[in-house]
Amino acid sequence: MAKIYYESDADPSRLDGKRIAVLGYGSQGHAHALNLRDSGCDVVVGLYDGSKSWQVAEGDGLRVLSVDRAAAEADIMMVVVPDQTQRELYEQHIRPGLHPGNTLMFAHGFNIHHRQVLPPLDIDVSMIAPKGPGHLVRSIYQHGAGVPALIAVHQDASGQARETALAYGRALGAARAGLLETTFAEETETDNFGEQAVLCGGLTALIRAGYETLVEAGYQPEVAYFECCHELKLIIDLIYEGGLARMRYSISDTAEFGDYTAGPKVIDNHVRETMRQILHDIQDGTFARTWILENQAGRPNFFARREREAENPMEQVGAELRSMMGWLKKGDH
Repeated sequence: MAKIYYESDADPSRLDGKRIAVLGYGSQGHAHALNLRDSGCDVVVGLYDGSKSWQVAEGDGLRVLSVDRAAAEADIMMVVVPDQTQRELYEQHIRPGLHPGNTLMFAHGFNIHHRQVLPPLDIDVSMIAPKGPGHLVRSIYQHGAGVPALIAVHQDASGQARETALAYGRALGAARAGLLETTFAEETETDNFGEQAVLCGGLTALIRAGYETLVEAGYQPEVAYFECCHELKLIIDLIYEGGLARMRYSISDTAEFGDYTAGPKVIDNHVRETMRQILHDIQDGTFARTWILENQAGRPNFFARREREAENPMEQVGAELRSMMGWLKKGDH
């Protein structure tokens, strides 16, 4: 079983007299910076000159510096910028300001695990990875609770890397719910696999296949969208609240019987073998190399695929139906 740490396992005094630089102010960055500040930590935000988040962070009452200055001043740095920008940010703006005894932290292990970021041996390298989006990390903290997080130590130069990470997790609010111990490799590989095979890649392909099967059989696209996409949120919410048992308790007996009989036919041994190959490509670095090279080339395939997906007929049907639902929160798309 996994080792789980709680507030009683963390010594908040580990952060006394330490300046923490949160590098980035997006979804996770704003939650980390604000929660740490509200926990009494000395926090600065590091951003590139001209960042649109600069005024936002200052408006939230935080001190904002360039990444170079923030890294040079800080004892602890939390990197919460996208994976594809971390290597350049590290080489140009973080590494020059590192000093022996510093702590470099991440909310995702990709760049450390795949050796895109190679810290010096005289600093601690650790991870606190909340298992929830930044807005939830922030709002749950404000209500006196916390979102669980993963904790990992990659490099323990001081002999106290885990203790510092635990204190950070406590200040973030995550230790209120629990800090589950893992490794950079396990976090990275399971995260990539979950995204590709289930949460994003697998799910979107399943939705599309179901929708297209119904439309090809002559059913109305709008009805197919409702049945294969729109109603998915109802099912996911039930699973989120109480697992598969909660979902099966809440749906009709007809739906539950269909779950048992049809599910294994859709996700059969062929699909499982495909999943194993996806996991193998993640474990041996094939996926990481492909993604790194794609970014180095300017992401031509990524952007082309994004454009094609936006033009898919199911997306057009969905947009039309969602325009009828005034209660939905309007996002960028």
